[in-house]
Amino acid sequence: MKIQWIFNDGTTTELEVDEEIGSFILDSRRLEHNIAEKERYHCPYSYDAIQFEGVEYADPQKPDDLVLSSKESERIHNALSKLTEVQQRRLLMLADGLSIREIARREKVDHRAVRESIEGARKKFLKNF
Repeated sequence: MKIQWIFNDGTTTELEVDEEIGSFILDSRRLEHNIAEKERYHCPYSYDAIQFEGVEYADPQKPDDLVLSSKESERIHNALSKLTEVQQRRLLMLADGLSIREIARREKVDHRAVRESIEGARKKFLKNF
């Protein structure tokens, strides 16, 4: 009896084995496949679901991380809401990668005024965060 082996790299090979050993291997493969199908059917959102259903069924974030990130997001939002509209705008432009001089050029003000505004916003943000 010939048994085909498929390796992880995609290569295959065939072996000639005794009839008794061949039937044992085939029964073992069949049993393993049936167990995997039962687990897939009864528990579709397990880590094994990645193998059968795809990565979209696996969530890399844990529930604890989601709760912490939502609380931190709420704290950031509350701290930003304490800033003036000008401070918020300038701080967000700075966070987007603009330099203080570029922000000053866009708003047609002196760069020292922008620096003082951002420094005040930073202090107020940290105080309320």
